[in-house]
Amino acid sequence: MGLSRNRRSEQRADYWPGFVDAMATLLLVLIFLLTVFMVAQFFLSQEISGKDTALNKLNSQIAELTELLALERANRQDLESSLVTLQASLASVESDRDRLIFQLEATKGDSDSAGGQISSLASKLQSEKEISQRALAQVELLNQQISALRRQIAALEDALDASEKRDRESQTKIASLGRRLNIALAQRVQELSRYRSDFFGRLREILSNRSDIRIVGDRFVFQSEVLFPSGGDRMKAEGEGELDRMAEAILELVKEIPEGIDWVLRIDGHTDVRPINSARFPSNWELSSARAISVVKYLISKGVPPERLMAAGFGEFQPLEEGDSEEALRKNRRIEFKLTQR
Repeated sequence: MGLSRNRRSEQRADYWPGFVDAMATLLLVLIFLLTVFMVAQFFLSQEISGKDTALNKLNSQIAELTELLALERANRQDLESSLVTLQASLASVESDRDRLIFQLEATKGDSDSAGGQISSLASKLQSEKEISQRALAQVELLNQQISALRRQIAALEDALDASEKRDRESQTKIASLGRRLNIALAQRVQELSRYRSDFFGRLREILSNRSDIRIVGDRFVFQSEVLFPSGGDRMKAEGEGELDRMAEAILELVKEIPEGIDWVLRIDGHTDVRPINSARFPSNWELSSARAISVVKYLISKGVPPERLMAAGFGEFQPLEEGDSEEALRKNRRIEFKLTQR
């Protein structure tokens, strides 16, 4: 019976780590998707901002064309008013001409007494004819100007219609670009998430016997003591052995991820809150950065492409646990590996 209870206890102990591992993996995938979505929204906002600038410029041009069209329409109305006035003057001149002709015909019978009057009327008639001809010439000129203005207004209306059409097409292109960008980013996130899961799964198998190497969120965490001596950035022999196995997993990952995914493995150095002040490391910034750079250089020496690596130092300002207990200090002294997009 004691043996049976031990076996049941072992079986329950086997299920629980698997459940915890599955929940942790799900959590890191969700956190990563949220992070990539925020980055995608940032780049999308930059792209849309550029399109908004072009759209604002196009709207400004439309406003200028609209103002010009209104001015041309006002000019046309002025010319039409002038034409009406001239037509009225022409009608008045023609009326005077007809009256003079009537008077001339009425006085033809009395040529002896009205000779001077006929001459005067003939002179006035000639003058009125000249005025009438000038008025007709002005009317013709105004008609030509009105025709030209109508052609200009038609051209401006065509240009305005074309501009509005381009505006609608630009809006459609912007919306289409946003949809395509979102789809592409979602595909890249899914692909990178899949490769990250495979990569972390391999590292978990390779380094499963170490309690001081673990997964936290979307990062693979080495305690600093695994790789470096206290207060130093020179790699320990034990740490080189662990990084050798990691380098093999990274090289396999390089072969599998398609070239279209612009990924990078970021190595982050972190220290605890206890300050350091030496000639080589004036502060924890320098120590954390130097350790991250040492890891990058070692991985490059093992054949990892340098363009796929990034080093960053965070000092003591990104702790995993708050407080100054020995356990908190130990957990905060770490090197993190994060597979992400450039």
